Amino acid sequence: MAKLGDWIEPHPEGIYVPAADAWIDPSMPKPRALVTHGHADHARGGHGAVWATAETLAIMAARYGAQAAHPVGYGETIDFGEVAVRFVPAGHVLGSAQIVLAHRGETIVVSGDYKRRADPTCAPFEPVKCDVFITEATFGLPVFRHPETGDEIDKLTTALAANPDRCVLVGAYALGKAQRVIAELRARGFAEPIYIHGALQKLCDLYVAHGVELGELRPATEASKAELAGRIVIAPPSALNDRWSRRLPDPITAMASGWMRVRQRAVQRGVELPLILSDHADWDELTDTLRELSPREVWVTHGRDDALVHWCATHQIKARALALSGYEDEDD
Repeated sequence: MAKLGDWIEPHPEGIYVPAADAWIDPSMPKPRALVTHGHADHARGGHGAVWATAETLAIMAARYGAQAAHPVGYGETIDFGEVAVRFVPAGHVLGSAQIVLAHRGETIVVSGDYKRRADPTCAPFEPVKCDVFITEATFGLPVFRHPETGDEIDKLTTALAANPDRCVLVGAYALGKAQRVIAELRARGFAEPIYIHGALQKLCDLYVAHGVELGELRPATEASKAELAGRIVIAPPSALNDRWSRRLPDPITAMASGWMRVRQRAVQRGVELPLILSDHADWDELTDTLRELSPREVWVTHGRDDALVHWCATHQIKARALALSGYEDEDD
């Protein structure tokens, strides 16, 4: 008797679907790749052909140059041999998708990275009933329960109001997090110009080109120290403590990341104002998603897989960890 899901093959470098002759999020170049989203630990250059959403393909082109691209719209089904493939929103970053595979009467969902709470910069996660749900577990420990987004964003404006002679320097991952911080600020009514590091410009422009409103953005390097007083400046996390930041007016150093829940990480990064803001599901969102979908099996790609597999066992869900490599704990 065939085992559930035995028509896909987890390998260290990604998930291979022999009946479709295609790889999902491979960590090395492959002839045919299906890509869930544009973060570098899931989207690499050099594939023979790539199927992804138009937004993910635009991100890959910006990072790696032109791809042999095949854009797929949300909800569109494409037949790869005997496998029907559909892309649905994952709620992670712009263009992120879950890949739904249907074959031999079974449905397998490869979720990539995902979150369940609202985000003004991307389409919300779409739950899909399935036999096998392949999930991440980046924040797969009960200690990781993300606070309300609005409360974390309000910390920025409160700090700014209390320190008008300083600036607030926010470290945020270049793809997804930086744009989300900006859009969340706008949603809270912050209409002032926001200053950005040059490394963020290309991706911010890409988001705007795909319909995400970010308001007025100015290059931080073109502003004087006096102009930056009382302003919000956003930069990649690597810029928080390097020479670039020394020209800023006594910055209040902040960082937007789910990892800011871990105080030691904030101290190690010299972060004065930790903002717990994640583009991944927290523990409750992971487990609530599994309850909602009620899959026959759960496979965990990366992260804190032991705890999530154990949770599944206590809730009568068969689960296992996959030995995939190359997925990183980015500055989420």
